[in-house]
Amino acid sequence: MKVRPALLIQRDNQILVMQYRYGEEDVYALPGGNPDRGETLDIALIRELQEELGIDVEVGPLAFAGEVMLPQAKEDVLHMVFTGEITDGEPVLNPEHTTALAVVWKPVSELDSLNMYPNVGRQIQRWLNTRNSLEYIGKISQQFFG
Repeated sequence: MKVRPALLIQRDNQILVMQYRYGEEDVYALPGGNPDRGETLDIALIRELQEELGIDVEVGPLAFAGEVMLPQAKEDVLHMVFTGEITDGEPVLNPEHTTALAVVWKPVSELDSLNMYPNVGRQIQRWLNTRNSLEYIGKISQQFFG
């Protein structure tokens, strides 16, 4: 199982997401990425967001974690969603470091209907309402994009 950290950044009742195109579908994801060997999750997030979006971030507590069980040909993924904030810069895509098409701020109220990977829009809304960190949400029901 692969581990993928992501950062939940909120500003003015909106969440920072990256827009991708998988097949014919637009898919949105929290910014994050894969840790390099020997790299801790927080350091991976700091590096990934600097490389992909040109921003400096502070990584806060873990909000929640859950797994996406992928089809046989791919590795299952444990998604670790941390809270955080931008400490310097404005997010701008760096196409040398990401396949994302855009970086956008989406209203919190739209997250439960947004096509996300992982499919955690409702969990984000619930976390923002309760602020209970370290929630294990288990298996994430996910449609697959091809």
